[in-house]
Amino acid sequence: MFNMDVFKLALKIRARAWNEIVKLTSNIAFYPALYRSYWHMRINNSEKHIVDNHTNFYTGIPNPGAGIGHQLSNWISGYWWAMQFNLKYAHTTFSTEKWETFFGFGENETLASDLISHNGYRRVLLPLFDENKQAAINLNKKIISSYAGQKVVFVAEQDQSYQSLCGVIEDLRLKFFSAAARKCETLIFSESHFNIAIQIRRGDITIGQTNQDPNLQMRWQDNLYFKKLLTEVIENIKPGKPLAIYLFSQGTPSDFIEFIDLENINFCLDMDAQQSFLHMVFADLLITSKSSFSYKPALLNKGIKVCPRNFWHNYPNSNDWVLVDDDGNFDVKQLSITL
Repeated sequence: MFNMDVFKLALKIRARAWNEIVKLTSNIAFYPALYRSYWHMRINNSEKHIVDNHTNFYTGIPNPGAGIGHQLSNWISGYWWAMQFNLKYAHTTFSTEKWETFFGFGENETLASDLISHNGYRRVLLPLFDENKQAAINLNKKIISSYAGQKVVFVAEQDQSYQSLCGVIEDLRLKFFSAAARKCETLIFSESHFNIAIQIRRGDITIGQTNQDPNLQMRWQDNLYFKKLLTEVIENIKPGKPLAIYLFSQGTPSDFIEFIDLENINFCLDMDAQQSFLHMVFADLLITSKSSFSYKPALLNKGIKVCPRNFWHNYPNSNDWVLVDDDGNFDVKQLSITL
């Protein structure tokens, strides 16, 4: 008798095993040869240009085992590389229906699953490539070109990189602010105040300090860093109306005792992830941490963003992005320029 739970477990084990193989071999010369798509290219040896594939699609899969910030990186990467390869974008849903509905990025998009299940499209997995190596990009272009004239959904390898992420800001904003979910949401912000949101990453990052995890330690920023930064913002911002401060993190107010003396401080420590994300998007000024969970709302935020300069994604070169060094120093003149 068929057992669905056993089948799902087998799929997870297979996926984890494949991910380990990719990690171990992606920097080795023979790595692309692990993919059927590579051999399809070698056998067909097509020299057709990428424009021949304008009827085909490209998708990136939000990693179901990762946090929502990571999943958003996957989605943005898929959207970006579809444009770079001159392919149509096919939407792959986020790991939960709640996040899928919240973002609304799949609204008015073609679903990859529908193309494959109901429209006769093939699923073709592409090798992971280094976005900084043109030869690796060209190899993917050649593979894609070898399928010209066929109905294909090209699937990016899990966690295909696109470091900048900010290259699709306008499309992201259009999708997010026009999503159906925006019609029934409410904010705790008051329009009579200039609302400052500050996200302080804790949770796993705190554990990293205890177990000396280098990957998590590089993301650590202590309370004094944020207090100094926030104080500088308060002293130099002149919005013409009272300030209200909303601190988003995990824990209890006693974990953030450095901020207790600030006027009109609101601790948002029990707010769920979607509401926290939403408020960071709509803040008049957003202070981010070294976290994808605040960087992604910053991409959507139309106000002032005060962000760590030393971060693994890029920022747009515009006045509404104020970059801060590791000691909490920044050019306060930008605050008045942006208002």
